[in-house]
Order: sequence, then structure tokens, then C-alpha cells
Amino acid sequence: MTRASARHILVDSEEKCLEIKVEIAAGSSFEDLAKQHSSCPSGQRGGELGEFGPGQMVKEFDAVVFNEAVGEVHGPVKTQFGYHLLEVTSRS
Repeated sequence: MTRASARHILVDSEEKCLEIKVEIAAGSSFEDLAKQHSSCPSGQRGGELGEFGPGQMVKEFDAVVFNEAVGEVHGPVKTQFGYHLLEVTSRS
């Protein structure tokens, strides 16, 4: 079964999500920005979600984590929780 590791930043608006994505593209640390801005408890761990398989996260996460490029920041991804930036850190 496919497994993946990812990290994310959760905010309450698409606009804020896009602002953070620009900061990351300009060289800011994903981990530092997660600690500063993410409303998810994982933010204190730099957004780390650990390893998981298909179906363990919301379907919007699965669509990105199991189909998009590893090592790139994807999003904004809208879920019932808000807007996310996702980075797939590994997939096997």
C-alpha cells in the first residue's frame, strides 16, 4: 500500500494561504511559517503530519498527497477546516 509523509499549514482564508505560499517561494522556511501561522496543533511541529496511507486524511488531502509532486508546496487546498498549504515530504 502507498504511504506518504507530509506537512501542512492551516489558515482561515485563501488570501492568507496565498501570502504564505509567496513567502515560501521567496525562501522562507515552511517549518517556521507553520509555527507562526498554522491554526492546527501540528503547526508547533512545523506542520508535520507524519506518515499515513490513503483514506486516513480528508479526501482533499489524499488528492494532493498521493498524486502531486513530492517536495513542492501545493495549495491552497480547501477543506472543512480551512485553507491548507501542503508539502509532500515522501511517498513510497
